[in-house]
Amino acid sequence: QVHLVESGGGLVQAGESLTLSCAAPRSISSIETMGWFRQAPGKQREVVASMTSGGSTNYADSVKGRFTISRDNAKNMALLQMNSLKPEDTAVYYCNALIYSLNYWGQGTQVTVSS
Repeated sequence: QVHLVESGGGLVQAGESLTLSCAAPRSISSIETMGWFRQAPGKQREVVASMTSGGSTNYADSVKGRFTISRDNAKNMALLQMNSLKPEDTAVYYCNALIYSLNYWGQGTQVTVSS
């Protein structure tokens, strides 16, 4: 089965930064979109950021200007640089990849931002 491996979560104070990474198997030749969702307790899962294979990006309004997604298509990797973190960014972040029109997920990584 296709699986995504993600890492980079942790506990930080407001205003600090974290970088999340996500990697798909190198054997996968076509990943249409990579990105992250997040889900806080009691809230619905929301899209945080995504990037297509052609380089087009989308960001949630709440993170635009603070988060930056990048992607290395040859390595099947994506990075999410999160700057100026706020307590409301606290959530489990799930990497997602669209491969042959099917969604695949990472295991999730906890991001906790204290005030």
